[in-house]
Amino acid sequence: MAGKQANLAWETLLDLSATRPGPLHMRLAAAIRAAVRDGRLPVGAALPPSRMLAADLGVSRWTVTEAYGQLITEGYLTGKTGSATRVTWSPRPGDEPRGGPARTRQAPAARPSPPSGFDLGSYTPDLRGFPRHKWVEAIRAAAETAPFDRLSYSEPGGMPELRAVLAEHLNRSRGAAAELDTISVVMGAGQGMFRVCRALAAAGHTAIGMETPGSSRLWQAAQESGLTTVPLPVDDDGLIVDAVREQPGVRAVCVGAARQIALGCPLAPHRRPALVDWARRVDGLVIEDDFYSEFSYDRPAPPVIQGTAKDRVALLGSMSTVLGPTVGIGWVVAPRRWVQAVRAEHEIQVLPPALNQLALVQLMQSGAYDRHLRASRQRFRARRNVLLDALGRHLPGYRVRGAEAGAAVLIELPAGTDERAILRAAARRGIELCNLYEVQPQPRDPGLLVGYGSIKDTAIDAAVAALAEVVRDVG
Repeated sequence: MAGKQANLAWETLLDLSATRPGPLHMRLAAAIRAAVRDGRLPVGAALPPSRMLAADLGVSRWTVTEAYGQLITEGYLTGKTGSATRVTWSPRPGDEPRGGPARTRQAPAARPSPPSGFDLGSYTPDLRGFPRHKWVEAIRAAAETAPFDRLSYSEPGGMPELRAVLAEHLNRSRGAAAELDTISVVMGAGQGMFRVCRALAAAGHTAIGMETPGSSRLWQAAQESGLTTVPLPVDDDGLIVDAVREQPGVRAVCVGAARQIALGCPLAPHRRPALVDWARRVDGLVIEDDFYSEFSYDRPAPPVIQGTAKDRVALLGSMSTVLGPTVGIGWVVAPRRWVQAVRAEHEIQVLPPALNQLALVQLMQSGAYDRHLRASRQRFRARRNVLLDALGRHLPGYRVRGAEAGAAVLIELPAGTDERAILRAAARRGIELCNLYEVQPQPRDPGLLVGYGSIKDTAIDAAVAALAEVVRDVG
């Protein structure tokens, strides 16, 4: 271990070739799990940041974050904003690691390190707002009332109780046409995208159209499935459907219909039926990403396309934006012909733990979820206003887009600006920004995506001032 205080375990051998065949994120999770159980990664050991480990292993960052997320759910690791991902699993008395006797000296308990820099990443939820007490109550109620047979491994598609509650919630709040038999519970929207893309590949699809710029997580999931990602342009009305028609080899498209992830605009009303008509004509599928639709401030979020075209649209969603990744629950509402393929498993079943699923049922049925969502929306609206005020003072003259909804805004940069240089300079200053272009082409019009989901209100002015200095220096 490099350093007793930090207890870093960055040089741990993780041999992916020694694990069973399967997707890379599953193989990586298995390798880390084995290192923990063998005692090579003791309690308190700090794993490398996802970006560092991805570079060391030659894999995508999505692969690492998915593996870490799975092991956090299983109780092997723990992670929080501003601190390292650390090992929390230890053998029970009498257990012996497979590699031999357990280490006699246990690593000291890690002290939480104070956050450094500013978190302006667009994918980071407000972890400080997680409803701890309500979640503990929901977990306790589920554990005390669930029959013993409901605490086993979840059936494919997820617990029927949760699927029923989610279907009712989506139909009521998003205008969806979800049914108990068409909704599948997954670990998150990224895993949902991977499963849908894997089903497309099994059905003979070789490519999928992706918004550019679009969600890096969904781009990565599509690439992990083996499909070729075809970049498609967007404008102020969202995805340009005419560009889809110009790709004869593409019969599947992923679109942010309620909110385009970078520009912040919804898919225009006249383009929605045009996209569905295209899907019917080519016997294709539209994957609708409903990311951050819960947070709309100046106008109601438009209903999902899936509600009027359930035979041609697969709807992706997740609890991560409202409750955070610790709950580890997302969903796919798929056309009936795709349901079994989406649920098909080619490796060990990976679903949210049954207790988490039942606890979410309790949280939603008690009304605690709706109350938490309303409070979160008010908190995000106020935080957005603070951010816009700071941008107006520190970066006057720069156009800001996408402030009507979500938890991020796009700052348009002058033509010719090297935004990758800005990202590198910001990282050196401790400013975390979302890099949309790690796995997708860079668009012609440069811009910075600035998130405000996790940052404290009191730190926004200093964060924007530091970012403005970086932009001016690089520009």
